[in-house]
This record gives sequence, structure tokens and C-alpha cells, in this order.
Amino acid sequence: MTPQTTKKTTTQTKKERIAVIGLGKAGLPLASVIADSGFKVTGIDIDAERCRRINKGENPLGEEPGLDELIQKHGGKNLTTSTNYHDASHCTLFIVIVPLFLDKDNTPDFSAISAAFKGVAKVLKQNDTVVLETTVPPTTTETLVRNWLEEGSHLKLGDFHLAFSPERIMTGFSISRLREFPKVIGGVDEKSGRQAFRIYRQFIPNLKQVSSARAAEFIKVIEGCYRDVNVALANELFQIADSLTIDFYEAREAANHKYCDIHLPSTGVGGHCIPVYPWFLVKEMERREKFSYAQLLRTARVTNDEMINFWAGKIIRECLNLNKPLSKVKICIKGLTYRKGVKETYHSRNFALAQLLAKKGLDTYAYDELLTPKEIEKFGLKPLQPSKADIVFDSFNLIINTQTHHQ
Repeated sequence: MTPQTTKKTTTQTKKERIAVIGLGKAGLPLASVIADSGFKVTGIDIDAERCRRINKGENPLGEEPGLDELIQKHGGKNLTTSTNYHDASHCTLFIVIVPLFLDKDNTPDFSAISAAFKGVAKVLKQNDTVVLETTVPPTTTETLVRNWLEEGSHLKLGDFHLAFSPERIMTGFSISRLREFPKVIGGVDEKSGRQAFRIYRQFIPNLKQVSSARAAEFIKVIEGCYRDVNVALANELFQIADSLTIDFYEAREAANHKYCDIHLPSTGVGGHCIPVYPWFLVKEMERREKFSYAQLLRTARVTNDEMINFWAGKIIRECLNLNKPLSKVKICIKGLTYRKGVKETYHSRNFALAQLLAKKGLDTYAYDELLTPKEIEKFGLKPLQPSKADIVFDSFNLIINTQTHHQ
């Protein structure tokens, strides 16, 4: 099929009725932007209280700039929400954007996605279009999703259209990303790709059609792999520089130029995206018994996750330099959320570092400007203002509090 590109919103009549399945940090901004583009949108979510608030014009995701105004404008009007899939039975486009997590073995857990598509299948009609936006392993849309829809609706691909268009937003910038950032879409077959592109380009200004759903899935996954591998390289070089007593930041600044972009080191990689996506390809290559194909991806995951051991060692060495028994040194990990300005701790490596130090028997505390002391206690950690600690770990810097040290 011939890929297409558009950078302008069309003026076609917005006759489609659109359902967005999943009204979380990705789904609700998308539903709101679609409603603001002139479509009637039905949002489906398992959280009844969230649905109630949206229908009253209240935004349940307060940290997303621009979303308050859109919910106030369209909640209960162009955007109505429900927990019942049958309330979306009149819709002709179904967009599914629900979470995909990893289990303890780093294998994708499709339970939420499966439930969503089985719900869609109950109301799917002839000529309807279904698009998955959750980032998934390549081939998911053409295999699992297709099977769930065909088995539940008793229709066949061709009776309905099926495509994949990965979300490319970032919490805190979701509205602007949807309106400005490049987005791709690909169909399971040629007709599905054309149909999904035709509808999507009416509310996504910067949209490119790619050859297939499988290609679109792969595009999103390899973006995360690129970031993970490059962060792992920075972390490895940082450890080498530390061992050689070289100022890594000085070296990085001089080394970076047009052809070299060494990333900043960290305690690892957190969030719902970058630590997750490489495992999609690693596990698929393992399933195909092509273990050598994903060695770099696996190594990067291990390198990034094990950075907390490196930092724990540095913190303990600093503790030993103080004139206090090791068990009496107060250590504060400053910043538990996985990204500044985002109140989430999923796969937070600072959080993991705090847990590791506490497990070693050290007097460990935590502080985050987005979290209350009670919220920190719910995570099983002890809250403390950094000024009251002997050692503060803050953005990869170890700060010795000389005031508490001499008390």
C-alpha cells in the first residue's frame, strides 16, 4: 500500500461517532482532542467515578495542562462517558488505549487489552473501524486483536477494518503532542489502513500512513529501545569514568557534537514506556529461539536496572567517611517519581534505590515535592526533609549536609 502523509486537518464532515476505550493519562487527552475537533465521542472506562466526573465537566487528571479547559468545554456534551460498552454501540470508530504491563518474568500481560477488545466485539458492526493505540509487541494487532474481535463479533476482517496507531504523547505535554507531534498509522490490510487514515487525519494534524499495522507497532517499540540502549551506554561510561577518576560530565560536554550524542547517566530508566518496550522484542526473539538477535536490548535492560547497585555503593562509601556509626547516618533519597512533574512511581529507580538501601539496614528516608509524607509512608518508606538528612541523593549528586554532620 502507498504510505500517505498529511499535515493539515481536513474539512470533511465529521459524521463518524468515535469511541475511546480507556480514559487514563493517554486515553482521556485523546478523547478530549477528538471532541474538540468536532466529533461526538463516547468514552468507556471501568472507573465509574472517573466517568461521572468527566460527564460533569470535571478533569480527573489535574496535572495535564490544557485538559481542564477541554473537559469543561466538552464533558457531558461532545464527550460523554460510561462503563457500559453498549453505550458506544452507535459508534463507527473504536479506539482502544488501555494499559499493557509486564508480569514478574517481563512477559506482556494482555488481560486488560483482551477485556477491552472483547467488550468492543460485543457492539462491533459491519464496516466499523477499530484502532489499537496501546504500545504492543509487533504482530499483536494482526493476530491477538483480530482473533478477539472475530470470535466475539462473529464478523471477519473485511467486514470491519483494523489498524494500529501508537500513542506518542508525554504526560504533561499530551495535548500539544496530539496536535503537533508526528504520528503514524497502519492497517492490518490495505483497506483498513486507508480507512483508518481517512478518519484519523481529521483530528491528528501530523499523520503518516505506514505500510502495515506490524510496521507501526515496530516503529513505536524501537523508539523506546533506542532511548534505553543510549541511557545504558551513558550509565556504563559513567561507571568507567568514575573508576578512572575522570569527570564524566566534562568529557561528555567535549565529546558531544553533530555526530555524537552521549546521554546523561541516571539511576536507570523509569515509567511505563522505556523500561517495558525492549522486553517485547527480547521475549519475541526468545520465543523464536533467536536469542542472539536481542542481546544488546537485554544487556541494556540489565545495565540500567543494576545502576542502583552502583549508586548504593557510592552512598555507603560516603556514609563511612562521616564521623557517625553507619546505622546512624540519615540518608534521604530526593525524588521518587520517575520523571519531574509527573506524580507516578512506576518502575522508578530512585524508589528502587531507597528500597535497596533500607533493605541493607541503612537509616533511609525519602522526599518528593509531589508526594505528601503520608503518601511516602504508603510506599513503605520514611519521609524526611532533605535538610534534616546527613546525606542527600539528589539528581545523581551526593550532597553532604555539614550542618547535621557536626551536630
